Amino acid sequence: MYRTVLKDTFPDTMTITLGDAVLTYKKRTWHIDGETKGLRYGENPDQPAALYEMESGKLAIDGVEWRGPQGIMSALTEAQMLQAGKHPGKTNLTDVDNGCNILQYLAERPAAVILKHNNPCGAAWSKESVGDALDNRIAAFGGAVVVNRPLDMQAADLIAANYFEVVAAPDFEEGVLEKLAARKNLRIFKLPALARLGELAGVPFLDVKSMADGGIILQQSFVNRIRSAADFIPAVATTKDGLTVSARKPTPQEADDLVFAWAVEAGVTSNSVIFAHNGATVAIGTGEQDRVGCVELAIFKAYTKYADTLAFTRHGMTLYELKLKAKEDAEAAEQLAAIEADTQKAKGGLAGTVLVSDGFFPFRDGVDVCIAQGVTAIAQPGGSLRDYEVIGAVNEASPQVAMVFTGQRSFKH
Repeated sequence: MYRTVLKDTFPDTMTITLGDAVLTYKKRTWHIDGETKGLRYGENPDQPAALYEMESGKLAIDGVEWRGPQGIMSALTEAQMLQAGKHPGKTNLTDVDNGCNILQYLAERPAAVILKHNNPCGAAWSKESVGDALDNRIAAFGGAVVVNRPLDMQAADLIAANYFEVVAAPDFEEGVLEKLAARKNLRIFKLPALARLGELAGVPFLDVKSMADGGIILQQSFVNRIRSAADFIPAVATTKDGLTVSARKPTPQEADDLVFAWAVEAGVTSNSVIFAHNGATVAIGTGEQDRVGCVELAIFKAYTKYADTLAFTRHGMTLYELKLKAKEDAEAAEQLAAIEADTQKAKGGLAGTVLVSDGFFPFRDGVDVCIAQGVTAIAQPGGSLRDYEVIGAVNEASPQVAMVFTGQRSFKH
């Protein structure tokens, strides 16, 4: 099933007419191994798919000019496909594209994001290098690594030592390609536009959603309004009795982490929350139907990964392997108990983190759960009828937890 490459029968061109605006597109194909190939397949191997690059056209609505051709992922050429591996399918490209979506808001520093199933499983930025950022967030088997600075040898060593499907960077430092080429199935993309994503951060693009009945929804893409700590709104609300309550302001470090986490939030499927610390994600909860459940999911993932890391570093096996061994081996059972105790003591690495939520907290329960894990600051849209209860929860915490509003929701469906 996976080895069968479907025949691409989609037309070579596409035109979209919106009122007076005409947007033209051409199908992107590549000459690989003596053959002309388009996308390997769509979301699944039995779904034919095609990639179209925007060639020309300008769209302006209500006086706002939207993005025209930008030459990022959809403009990938053979020359930029430094190693094709198994030539890319839809999910490879959409993972890289969502990496671009996140990195456009992290252009200020070297940053790296690892994506799988079109969600970030880890992201970080650093004042030092992309290698330093990536070293903070190796947290995936497979998926795509996307960075916004030339890939350095530190990053290459980390990537080469793990299994990934795609790596995309604006350029590669000397010796890096030779290191990565040892992974024959790794797709290596050189996308120079990754270095200028910050220029696009405030410019919307046409976001298209096709319906099951053939209908189409068009929307302006999400544009993040939080670019610095000054963009946050003080968390203030009025109680039923008419009293005004307000939350503590974040410290500069907390605010910096909240700005970072809110940027990553732009690429996470809702409902979602992100725990972050020192410019790196610690846990991401995504795709849940209730907010407190999303928080609980992120906490569970954090505890599991923390314990898994301890199991590997201490005993050279995964947490799963240690649990299996502990069923029949008394020494392994003691090792497992020690790891579980240390994980609980460290709260899965969540103590001292900040948290962002893509939607408001309808009740204080989600906030109370965060606070119990040692969160020190929270950013959320605000706007709940119970904002005063949510602010009350952070004010009652000891030590007091900071909270700010973003003034916008960041849902992604």
